[in-house]
Amino acid sequence: MVDRRSEPLDLTIPSSLEHIEAVEKLAEQAADRMQFDEDQKDSLAIAVTEAVNNAILHGNQQDKSKRVFIKFLFEKERLVVRIRDEGPGFNPDKVSDPLAPENLLKESGRGIFILSSLMDDVKYEFGKGGTELVLVKNK
Repeated sequence: MVDRRSEPLDLTIPSSLEHIEAVEKLAEQAADRMQFDEDQKDSLAIAVTEAVNNAILHGNQQDKSKRVFIKFLFEKERLVVRIRDEGPGFNPDKVSDPLAPENLLKESGRGIFILSSLMDDVKYEFGKGGTELVLVKNK
């Protein structure tokens, strides 16, 4: 009998916000498979939907001909989520500090901060095919 709990979950969506609900459901399915508690499950769902939202809006500029690729990889004590867009990329060092007084009232610019506070590790990989965000949640 094959144990399918370690098989990756994949989803590819067009750059449209109407697909965020499917992403959230897949994140919840991945959290259940990892047997995360409610707080971990909520953190994962928020982080993944925020990251995909950013990939759609900022990475792919809502260009529906471009896609966002989401992959959940199951390891013994951690979940790795890889989210890739097909956009031109960005420099994370040039993103404004959301906690700086001049930025506190801005409506955007908190995505990276949110991801870092909800996940155990956040990395960006930049290539010709777009930006790939790697999120890690430990059990």
